[in-house]
Amino acid sequence: MAAGVLCAASVAWLANGEDGAVAASAAAPAPPGPGLPFLGEGPALAAPDAGARAARQRELREHFALVDQTYCHYATGTRYPPVSQPISQHPDQVYPNAPVTEAHPMRTSGSGSDASVLVQTSQSRVFMAAGESAAFSVRAVDKQGTVLPLVITRALAQGMTYQGTRATAQISLPFADDGSGADAVPGDGAYAGVLSPAQTGLAGFAGTIRTEVQYSVNGKRGFVLFDVIYSPELPATWTGQVREAVEEGSLVFYLKANVRQAGRYVVSGRVDDASGKPFAMATFNDLLPSGPAEVKLTVFGKLLRDAGPALPLKLRDIEGYLLKENVDPDRALMPRLEGTVMVSKPYPVKGFSDAEWQSEERERHLAEFSRDVKLARAALVKFDPQVPPPKSACMP
Repeated sequence: MAAGVLCAASVAWLANGEDGAVAASAAAPAPPGPGLPFLGEGPALAAPDAGARAARQRELREHFALVDQTYCHYATGTRYPPVSQPISQHPDQVYPNAPVTEAHPMRTSGSGSDASVLVQTSQSRVFMAAGESAAFSVRAVDKQGTVLPLVITRALAQGMTYQGTRATAQISLPFADDGSGADAVPGDGAYAGVLSPAQTGLAGFAGTIRTEVQYSVNGKRGFVLFDVIYSPELPATWTGQVREAVEEGSLVFYLKANVRQAGRYVVSGRVDDASGKPFAMATFNDLLPSGPAEVKLTVFGKLLRDAGPALPLKLRDIEGYLLKENVDPDRALMPRLEGTVMVSKPYPVKGFSDAEWQSEERERHLAEFSRDVKLARAALVKFDPQVPPPKSACMP
């Protein structure tokens, strides 16, 4: 009977923690006097209580480690403002104007494929503003990489429409391997073509334009698809004027624009150090009124202090668009600014602020996560005051 009561006490402790263990032990009968045998006496009886206590302590330590990690990750991840981040956090945005290249087995009719033929494709861009063009190329090689003779039989571009809407015009695209147009090297087996919607019946189409290229290799027929998202309207244009300033300990670039449609604009620019190494991503996300405006791209002071890039900095490859709601496509593109837009002055890095970014939201979250850490630490102290509790990895 006593063993059953003690077993119940262990279960109660596991369910309720230390306080449950105290209550359960109070309900258990005291062992008989000295010299009298006690049912269940010995190591076998003490083991469950010791094991449960060790398990509870482990749970408390794991909880402390979890809430402390949450605090540290948030504190570290928000040191810099969202508009100024290390370029390493945006690996797919480092070179936005680089061609998109792929290689895959030759696709045949239906869902079939031929693994003996590898088709190499490239397209110069995915998003296109009004007046821009996209270049496509196709080449076929065997498993050893030897170029195979390829013949383009047809290439048509058409706007993708939803069911019930009117189909768009089909545009024929010439592909060639003679070194003209988009073809860089004549006779290398890579056939290239150019899509320029503004010069075709697709000039007013907004959305995805699909180009289907049909070809044959060694008598086998295959096809490849190229998709671009086209924006025929220009919501704003760049004037070409750029200025720089040091404000509140950060380096700021101002790009002047003429805004035709007021609304929320999202603009991003890449920042390289003096040697050309990609360093930061600067972003603008705010409302702009119609008329002359300035877009502010910030390189945060602490980011400069922490990374210590070689100055002067180079601002390059600017992309921007007007964000639209509840429509497809959800953006109207501004003309892109390719290459270097501006080179800053060679400021001393120590001249920038080393302070972390602050905002009401960040302070509120840090306070909440800090409270969780303190409560978890206090629970460990209460459980076993004799054991020093662990320290936070980053909380002061």
